[in-house]
Amino acid sequence: MSAVVETLTAPVTFTPGAVKELFKLKDQQEISDEFGLRVGVEGGGCSGMNYVLGFDQKKDGDQEFIIDGIKVYMHKAHGLYLAGMQIDFQDGLNARGFTFNNPNAASTCGCGSSFSV
Repeated sequence: MSAVVETLTAPVTFTPGAVKELFKLKDQQEISDEFGLRVGVEGGGCSGMNYVLGFDQKKDGDQEFIIDGIKVYMHKAHGLYLAGMQIDFQDGLNARGFTFNNPNAASTCGCGSSFSV
């Protein structure tokens, strides 16, 4: 008798720059392996929804993904808003920080941290 194993495709991707910065942050802040990167959304911001990105422990309702060696937690309901999104890290003169390229966003704010669908 064989067991059925369900493999979920991660709804988001990271650029190499984002992966490098996330590993750097995890190392600098001495974040233990019991924490993963929470990617999600919350109500608010000038466009209606804000992105959530930070290290956190797994919660009820979370799905767990391993993306480029990074453990990622995302609430099941957030996948609808974030499917296909790419997270990048910019380290230039004009911009520094994580950026979100979300194909589901109908509009975004000027700072790029909130969006509407």
